[in-house]
Amino acid sequence: MAPCHVVKCCQRGLSWIPVIFINLVVCWSYYAYVVELCICKFIYLLVFHVFFFMFIWSYWKTIISKPASPSKEFCLPKVDKELYEKEENPEAQQEILKRVARNLPIYTRTGSGAIRYCDRCQLIKPDRCHHCSTCDRCVLKMDHHCPWVNNCVGFSNYKFFVLFLAYSMLYCVYIAATVLQYFIKFWTNHLPDTHAKFHVLFLFFVAAMFFISILSLFSYHLWLVGKNRTTIEAFRAPVFRNGPDKNGFTLGFRKNVTQVFGDQKKCWCLPIYSSLGDGYTFPTRLVNADSEQGNAEHQAIKW
Repeated sequence: MAPCHVVKCCQRGLSWIPVIFINLVVCWSYYAYVVELCICKFIYLLVFHVFFFMFIWSYWKTIISKPASPSKEFCLPKVDKELYEKEENPEAQQEILKRVARNLPIYTRTGSGAIRYCDRCQLIKPDRCHHCSTCDRCVLKMDHHCPWVNNCVGFSNYKFFVLFLAYSMLYCVYIAATVLQYFIKFWTNHLPDTHAKFHVLFLFFVAAMFFISILSLFSYHLWLVGKNRTTIEAFRAPVFRNGPDKNGFTLGFRKNVTQVFGDQKKCWCLPIYSSLGDGYTFPTRLVNADSEQGNAEHQAIKW
């Protein structure tokens, strides 16, 4: 037990290395831009500090937001859990899960049509919930595990993650754009021969490099928001009762955006929680269609 505990502690410590690296780069960029360059233009420093503050705020909100996990409602009752563990026949186990799942708001299945059950957490997975091997827990509306924030990106912090990408991209492109004039002076030998010239050189290259890499990732997640999909669902379509459907949770572009950012536009740009829903149930195109069809059939029978 002791060696395993030591290994886990070492893994937890090493997992913070990417976060420490990002914070060191950001601190250096602040020092190089504000102290070394000594840009005296008030408007430059004002805009810089706005982007810097929003970037740090959204970044740490993504880090410290605890991933939301399913409640005890999705755990098997004690009697059913004992029957499930004693039963060796997979079909009989599925019957137990189906009986319990009847009282739960679950519409997605596995690829074979079975109830989605996590043997590690010993619970029935809600829709869009997946088990993270790094966090060792089931995460509601899991998107992916991000090493740069040392956290799982899911229902509780996906909005913060998207804003973190947006503000980090703006932070980098602003630095690159305002340092460009000093970068040109560096290559034309019109910049004073001080140690600040090396900060100018690296500041421009680092900002441009991070901007290019973040731009592609940010564009991809904007596309996911517009489609109301997670990264996992983009690679593996969710399976409903009628079969797999990659657009099962798509409600239209406007409603898809409000699912993540909320219905109050004044909160969209702030890393304040405003996402809709509870993380357990989600409006789906197929379920709505099934309910409408059922209501139509009921009215026809009544008529």
